[in-house]
Amino acid sequence: MDLIYYLVGVAVILFLSFLRQINQYERGVLFTMGRYAATKNPGWRLVVPVFQNMKKVDIRLKAVDVANQEAITKDNVSCQINAVIYYKVVDAAKAFIEVENFYYAVTQLAQTTMRNVVGAVTLDELLSQRDAVSDKIKVIVDQITEAWGISVDSVDLKDIVLPETMKRTMAKQAEAEREKRAVIINSEGEVIAASNLAKAGGILSAVPGALHLRTLNTINDISSDESNTVVFVTPVEILRALEGFNKKKNEEK
Repeated sequence: MDLIYYLVGVAVILFLSFLRQINQYERGVLFTMGRYAATKNPGWRLVVPVFQNMKKVDIRLKAVDVANQEAITKDNVSCQINAVIYYKVVDAAKAFIEVENFYYAVTQLAQTTMRNVVGAVTLDELLSQRDAVSDKIKVIVDQITEAWGISVDSVDLKDIVLPETMKRTMAKQAEAEREKRAVIINSEGEVIAASNLAKAGGILSAVPGALHLRTLNTINDISSDESNTVVFVTPVEILRALEGFNKKKNEEK
């Protein structure tokens, strides 16, 4: 009986030593006598020591922070760029077999691709079309890593650092652009004002006495402020009309 208990105990220990647990977020790459045998799903799996070996691969979405990279744009502007890449393993066997360290490989590939893509666009395109540049980096990295069993979810450019001299130059350019727009708007306003004044002058000249009424109205508007001294040039026709009116009034007396 003791022998039976002993054998059962040994069997249980051997069974437990053969047992391997694969978590839900992992896949197990099984090798039998050094050759790839299968990819194991989550759960408890039996692995025979010495003859078999299993490596676990994390298939969760990973975020790789691409450190600041010195890059030169197509128009020869030096800048520093950093980005973040989101990717996940879709084929655990390829990710473990085809590349030694896929995390390091994706990081290095992202750095090189980012510098190459930035070098193919101008600074204005890089600043105004950041999403398009990110998508281009994603497509290139995804095409290469597909053979490694890795799928790139997205690439986001986090920051673009420009030299201080370039920042000052861009500020001057923006200021000049605003001044240009201000001059254009002001000149357009002058054109509209001149057109309206020409129309008003045409109306006043077409109606007899309208100009005199406008003159009297202007005098009434500026006379409200007693602190002002107004020198007003009166047309000769008005003076002659007033002189004739005074003579007529004196004769009636």
